[in-house]
Amino acid sequence: MPKKNINNQDLFRTPIISVLGHVDHGKTTLLDSIRGSSITDTEAGAITQHIGITTVPIDIVSNMAGSLVSSESLELPGLLFIDTPGHQLFTTLRSRGGSLADIAILVVDINDGFQPQTKEALNILRNSKTPFIVCANKIDTIPGWNSHQNSASVTSYTSQPERVRLALDQKFYELVGELSTFGFTSDYYWKVSDFSKTLGIIPTSARTCEGIPDLLAVLMGLTQKYMRESMSVDITGPGKGIVLEVKEERGLGIVIDAILYDGSLSEDDQMVVGGLDGPISTNVRALFSLLPLSESNSNNLFTRTSYVTAASGIRIAAPNLSNVLVGSPLRSVRDSNIDSILLEIESELEKAKIDTQDSGVVIRADTLGSLEALSKALSDIEIPVMRASVGDIAPRDISLASTTDKKQYRLILGFNVNLIEDAARHAREKDVKILTNDVIYHLLEEYESYTEELSSYRRKNLFEKLTRPAHFQILENHIFRQSNPAIVGVEILSGTLQKGAPVAIPLQDEFKRIGFVKDIHHQGESVTQAKIGEQVSVSLDGPTIGRQVDEKSELWVDVHEKHVKALEDTFYDDLRNDECETLSRFAQVKRTKDPFWGK
Repeated sequence: MPKKNINNQDLFRTPIISVLGHVDHGKTTLLDSIRGSSITDTEAGAITQHIGITTVPIDIVSNMAGSLVSSESLELPGLLFIDTPGHQLFTTLRSRGGSLADIAILVVDINDGFQPQTKEALNILRNSKTPFIVCANKIDTIPGWNSHQNSASVTSYTSQPERVRLALDQKFYELVGELSTFGFTSDYYWKVSDFSKTLGIIPTSARTCEGIPDLLAVLMGLTQKYMRESMSVDITGPGKGIVLEVKEERGLGIVIDAILYDGSLSEDDQMVVGGLDGPISTNVRALFSLLPLSESNSNNLFTRTSYVTAASGIRIAAPNLSNVLVGSPLRSVRDSNIDSILLEIESELEKAKIDTQDSGVVIRADTLGSLEALSKALSDIEIPVMRASVGDIAPRDISLASTTDKKQYRLILGFNVNLIEDAARHAREKDVKILTNDVIYHLLEEYESYTEELSSYRRKNLFEKLTRPAHFQILENHIFRQSNPAIVGVEILSGTLQKGAPVAIPLQDEFKRIGFVKDIHHQGESVTQAKIGEQVSVSLDGPTIGRQVDEKSELWVDVHEKHVKALEDTFYDDLRNDECETLSRFAQVKRTKDPFWGK
């Protein structure tokens, strides 16, 4: 392993900072303001889909923080940010970020306040006991706000007209109230004397960069004051990291991007990572470090190196990386017992396994973290998963999905994956639905829309199979045939008369069935139903005119008890008012003898 001179600053590793919050509240845009880029525009749906990392060297921190920090007091090498996805589906990714991070930033839109993902993030931070600060973002959207580009938020705040400050204060202390419900005491950061007891809130605008100096200054101050012990590490020890992405690079083949959060890594080191079929042991062939103020999901922002120390964003080229799982642990072996490391990695992979059922949907995703997120989201809405795997959708997935009898589970959900050749044709042949998207929560929306459409179709289909209530009268001088079948002209007094409906005559306290509607004709055309007010000719199979019924006789549809129950319990709102009234009158007669009939 190459030797490296260790100065005092190298005794402290870079603190790792996780950025969390609700979708669209400005997490990635906030980091864009620091690194001077626009990563947000390149993300699918302008929403961060994967954990990305950005390193900010200490000289940049000092320059951006300006007079808020003294350069002589800065002992850490810089700051390393983990930009986590914003949707509530990413609990597992955020949990890893929370446990991995030394400190976190919770970004909250000052106007929107606490949203579901905000509360979820707070729970994660509280459960993982991760220290954090709050960015009350988008202060520039406060009506009347006068922006001061790149200024400290305390400076911008004090320079605003009183009415604008009061408007911000009102929104601000609503956040303070929300935080108190989670057990946190909080205030404007410049009013906090003890950050170990009171949570500091920094007003920011990612668009105008107001509050960015404060943010960097507070992060440096807190990590140096309260976390010196955890920052003081043996950076020459064996490297530990987490895989963020697996990709193919021209000239290098399959590479992995990772965050090294402990120890160091060198070219030619033996390392172990998690794979689809278990731990993978390999050797580092080429090593690259993430350039300062770059974002790990961007291209061509790594530089070749022979040695890196924690905490760093790195890229590794090595043999046998094609089956590496994104989100899996990475360990360098060196003098350690490789068997113990293999067991450690295997144990970590077991923890990440997704519970599957004998029946359910099939899911595919591009990374282990995305797969976990998708699985959790489906579990939250009680949708079982039959198979969960990383990679593109293959014909074997369709074959498996086709084995279920339940239409709502006869589908495949794919996040950020492609269809292997013939998979689409195979799906059509097997009547399997495939839904894919590169934004996870859009994929879930598509699934919900599909199941709602399916449910609506089934509901409509069931409703159409039910016998509807109807009350109709044989018209005078409209007897066209007396029997076999009787053909008469009728007027629908209320309800809907359907072809095939059973017909009954009313007696004193009951209905007596006499036959069925064989056919309905309206203006010479055969129709399936007739509604209130319509005059139609009907064929009645069963009765004889002059015996069971006569001219002006009133008849009723003899609705089956199960159909009455379904109509009253499930489809009542789908009936017209006259149908509801007819159903009620019919059921009332039936219930004179049995009060629980049709209930």
